Amino acid sequence: MDLLSEVLAVSGVRGVVGTQLQAGQDWGYWFASQAPRAALHAVTSGTAWLGLPGQPPLQLMPGDVVLLPDGAEHVLGSGAEAVSRTGPRSYDDWHTTGSGAVRIGAEPVRAHILCAHYGHDAAVSTQVLASLPSLLHLRSSPDGGQLEDTVRLLGRELARPQIATSIVLERLVDVLLVQALREWLAGNPVREPCWLGVLCDDIVAAAATLLHSNPARAWTAGVLAREIGVSRSTLSRRFAVVTGETPGTYLTRWRMDLAARRLRDTDDSLEAVAHSVGYTSVYAFSRAFSRLRSEPPGQYRTRARSVA
Repeated sequence: MDLLSEVLAVSGVRGVVGTQLQAGQDWGYWFASQAPRAALHAVTSGTAWLGLPGQPPLQLMPGDVVLLPDGAEHVLGSGAEAVSRTGPRSYDDWHTTGSGAVRIGAEPVRAHILCAHYGHDAAVSTQVLASLPSLLHLRSSPDGGQLEDTVRLLGRELARPQIATSIVLERLVDVLLVQALREWLAGNPVREPCWLGVLCDDIVAAAATLLHSNPARAWTAGVLAREIGVSRSTLSRRFAVVTGETPGTYLTRWRMDLAARRLRDTDDSLEAVAHSVGYTSVYAFSRAFSRLRSEPPGQYRTRARSVA
């Protein structure tokens, strides 16, 4: 089982193309906070600068990708001065083209930037993007790579739109997120306890894979340790360092994520939902669910469906 694919799928992470910027000279464009959605920008040609409140402007080069996992308020502009002057009430003149792109700044067009955002299923507490720092700047490599290849594909699709271009762009945006995560993890060891650390530790990854593959099994730390060929103390120690919790706590939270989705999205009985995540009685399941979600499963089902 591919853990990252599993968690991204269950947590419902999906990319949506937002703005396609066609930028000229001396321009600035302000983005309101998109929380809880993540924001991403890919510079398919030209250069731009990114500004975040309280931080120095950051120059973006052709092929660069920036990801803001918490969707914080930010500015894109033609230079450091343009970024500093741009705010919620100081947009530079811009207009929408016939293709839906945003044209901003004096002619000629010097930069093309794809802006996207990523939503997730609020019913799931296990989130990949929440494990990331507030800003990821992935620089284009002179040698090229998968991330650069995808940015180039985006650039070609934007430059020459064809039938179903919108579908191609949204699929590529999803691919871009996975490649950004791969590249960031390859160059940035995870030092703080979080879910992404699971992918960087062989023992914890092997244990988590078993838990995800069969969450309804009556797992104990001892059984799990034997399955992956380590001692119980080693497994418990590594799990705590990497995730900040015990294997049992991790499993319970994942079970409740699966149960929450099933409660909201199906008419299955509480007994069926309980058995699907490893509980032999509705009472034990309800108690565990209430402890983690602060409301009983029946009440959660009613509220979640009304919100949806």
